[in-house]
Amino acid sequence: MILATGFGLGLSPVASGTFGSMLGVAIVLAMCRLPWYGQVLIAVALASVAVPICGIAEKQFKEEDDGRIVADEYMTFPLCAVGIPWLMHPWFLAVIFVVNRLLDIIKPPPAWQAQRLPGGIGVVADDIVSSLYALALNHVLWVLMFP
Repeated sequence: MILATGFGLGLSPVASGTFGSMLGVAIVLAMCRLPWYGQVLIAVALASVAVPICGIAEKQFKEEDDGRIVADEYMTFPLCAVGIPWLMHPWFLAVIFVVNRLLDIIKPPPAWQAQRLPGGIGVVADDIVSSLYALALNHVLWVLMFP
């Protein structure tokens, strides 16, 4: 439950997903010097581990995709930063964060549909899809801003 609630960040009465995503920023900071393929391995591993964590928490809270569960946000956040050399312009990490949060809130198809899957996979799948959209958009923004 500690992991599911992001060490308590998910208990925030407002914007629990945004607060929970801040742990994802810490993870990205920790893995930013790895080569892109190392970042991919860690991001995929974290997203995979999030599924059972979120599934167990959902059963514990007895509510589908309970807002207190933020492991899906912070454990999938690294997906949206893979391969972006943002250390050259550290403020770009804020852009990555905002793009990820917006796409997680909007849930473009098939993210919205993915959240209807059962259990932990449904809690995490929409965040994976949204993070992959954010990854693509973040790379486009990087190329446009720093040609």
